[in-house]
Amino acid sequence: MASFDSILLVGCGNMAGAMLDGWLRAGVPADRFTVADPSLREPRAGVNLLPAIPESGEYDVILLGVKPQILADVAPQVAPLAGKNTVVLSILAGGELDTLAGYFPDAALVRIMPNLAAALGKSPIALAERGLDDAGRAAVKEFLDPLGTPEWFAEGEFDLVTALAGCGPAFVYRFIDALAQAAIDLGMDAGQANRLAIATVEGASALAAASPHDPAELARRVASPGGATQAGLDAMDQNGDLGAVMLRTLRAARDRSAEMAQDARNKG
Repeated sequence: MASFDSILLVGCGNMAGAMLDGWLRAGVPADRFTVADPSLREPRAGVNLLPAIPESGEYDVILLGVKPQILADVAPQVAPLAGKNTVVLSILAGGELDTLAGYFPDAALVRIMPNLAAALGKSPIALAERGLDDAGRAAVKEFLDPLGTPEWFAEGEFDLVTALAGCGPAFVYRFIDALAQAAIDLGMDAGQANRLAIATVEGASALAAASPHDPAELARRVASPGGATQAGLDAMDQNGDLGAVMLRTLRAARDRSAEMAQDARNKG
């Protein structure tokens, strides 16, 4: 399992498509990939595109990129392709390893939680596995490295990881929008407000990623006692509002992820 030379993507929607774009952007040869998706709107040059799941073939990796609710219909078509030398990667929300093992008993299994920043090589990627040895884990991590920062977790943490890393970009986008809208409400031109909010968050994120200091310390360093930044932070922290909103947000996303996993178990 030193390298993955033959990769089948079953479904290539937004998330699987972002992963494919990330691999291609990083220089992984396009001819390693086969996509089975009859509704793919943007074929990638050099990638083998099939209108249906192949009836036979040998693949090092099979990436499940279909909607979770159709797994029960798709899995029997994929199962003959997933032998003992195959790694099945799943990005299906709520698709637990126990559920996947029921469909693919011979394959090694890896549950993945990326986000759309995989297309730029900037996605956090949570991983949980079954059936891999140390070499297999290293090979999977190396395969996913071009997409961002893959990291292994216990599967029991996946609902919270999903809320933070999988759903998190939407929460950040909502914050950017709110930041811009507040400036608009205070009199700034809408176009300028949006551009400034995006650039501000982009720069702050890049600095946070490069800094040895944690975000709380960075915020402290930006703020001068009695200054404008501190006045804004005081307003943001009033009554613990921001922390309460984020706790409520992550709890809701985590709990919904757990409900989806339960639904998948019931259907499996």
